[in-house]
This record gives sequence, C-alpha cells and structure tokens, in this order.
Amino acid sequence: MTTAPAARPARGLATVPALFGLVKFAHTVFALPFALAGAFLARMAFPSWATIGWIVLAMVGARSLAMALNRLIDARIDAANPRTASREIPSGRLSRSQVAGFSVASFAVLIVAVSQLPRLTWYLWPIPVALFVVYPYVKRVSWACHLVLGVSIGIAPIGGWVAVTGDVAPAAFVLWVAVAAWVAGFDMLYALLDLEFDTEAGVHSVPVRFGIPGALMGCRILHAVTVAGLFAVGLLVDAGAVYFAGIAVCAAILLWENLSVRRGEIDKVAFAFGVMNGVVSILFFLVVCLEVWVR
Repeated sequence: MTTAPAARPARGLATVPALFGLVKFAHTVFALPFALAGAFLARMAFPSWATIGWIVLAMVGARSLAMALNRLIDARIDAANPRTASREIPSGRLSRSQVAGFSVASFAVLIVAVSQLPRLTWYLWPIPVALFVVYPYVKRVSWACHLVLGVSIGIAPIGGWVAVTGDVAPAAFVLWVAVAAWVAGFDMLYALLDLEFDTEAGVHSVPVRFGIPGALMGCRILHAVTVAGLFAVGLLVDAGAVYFAGIAVCAAILLWENLSVRRGEIDKVAFAFGVMNGVVSILFFLVVCLEVWVR
C-alpha cells in the first residue's frame, strides 16, 4: 500500500480550503449549468431570482454531499492509489469525523433548499442521495459504475425542471438521459488514469473490463446519445435556431474531446476531463439562456 504524504491536520478556518479541495468545488460546473438549463427550458422563461437561488443552493448541497460521501467510502482505496494518496483524508489533512460532519451539513443545506421548492422536489431528493451512497460501492462489483454516476448527476436537470413547474415532462427525462450519457462517457475516459491501479486492486471499470479501446468506444457511443438527446430536447420544447446551433457546437467539442484521446493518451485525458467537459456544460447553459432571451 502507498504511504500517503504527511500533511498538517486542518483546523479552524484552514478547514474551509481543505473542504473545498475535498469536494473539488470548481467541478460543480459539470452539473449546476444543466440544472439551471432544465429550469429555464421548463417554461422557456427565466425563473425568479429566489427560485434560481434555491436551485443553486440545492445543487451545491447535493454535490458536496455526493463528493464527501465518495471520499469517505473510498478513503482506503484512495490511500492505496499513488494518484489519490495525497487527497485530504488519506494524507491526514482532514479526519473522517470532519468529513462526516461536512456531509451532514451538506445534507442539511440540500434539505433546506428543497423545502423551499415545489412539493415534488421533496419526494424526489431521496433518489439522488441513495445513488450517492450506492455509487462508490458499485465500482467494487461492476464496470457499470460509470452509468450509475451518470444517472445520479444526470438527474440535476429534472430537479431544475421540477423546481420551476412542480411537475415533470418528457423533455425533462430526455435531458436526464442526455446528461447521464455525457457524464458516464467522460467518466470512462477519466478511469483511464487509474487503469493500472484498478486492475491490480480489483476496482471495476470499463477500461479494466474492456480495455482502452472499449472505454474509448463506450465514450463515443454515450456522447452520441448525449447529442441526440439534446437535439430531441430542442424539438420537444420547440426551441429555435439559436438552440440547435449551440447543440451543433457542443457536438463538435465532444467530437474533438473523443478524437484527442483516441489512443488513450493519459496527458490528454486530464485535459479532456477538466477543461473540455466544463466548456460543454457552460456553453450549453449559455445557449439555453440566449434561446430563452430571444424568445
């Protein structure tokens, strides 16, 4: 087992940046724009600032809870993996009790936020929370862990949709599928970073089960589903030229992402995951905003 580098335990205000690092707060950009896009597409109009605020708060609480639980459950695996041994729990910068307390606080934020939104959101919140708990264990038994992660994050636009309308519609479910496929696809690429370790440690993933070619093909198929799904959403909500032009650009970026790692180059995987997917998420949100504004 790899010995994690010693780190000074975070105390007081120093726990704030440590917790931000724990949950990789900047990666909220992957899900939050889709949640807001779902809210805007629901009525092809901008919701009130109060509704937007509660949606943002719910998303921050949900994602922080998901990441904290993942780090807690995977602490031993992270400690054994050279790439992740310096993370907050394995390195000793944060204790398990600190992360558990942060999980409780994040859950409280989520509950407070959904309590201010339509009643249906209250009935739906247990679904993503259950998936947050299940996902870390799925990777111990099945390569389908990527799909579980996609489904859990992909539910964000349904949450945004329900927050505005108090109901669901076919377009919301199609958007869920599109986002779930997008997340599952790039998570397959991300798993390439740990292919050697996962194989030795018995962690399941598409790269471990089907090799690099299988992971690359799986990502391409899922991202094709994403593009088709986003296109279908536009048809269902009667979107205009601005929306479809934006989807074409998103499709081009996803194609570029897949071509850039077509041989599984590890250095390009990190760029594709951290930069290009963030661009897709933000671009889609901006396209939806522009479409609504034009309306």
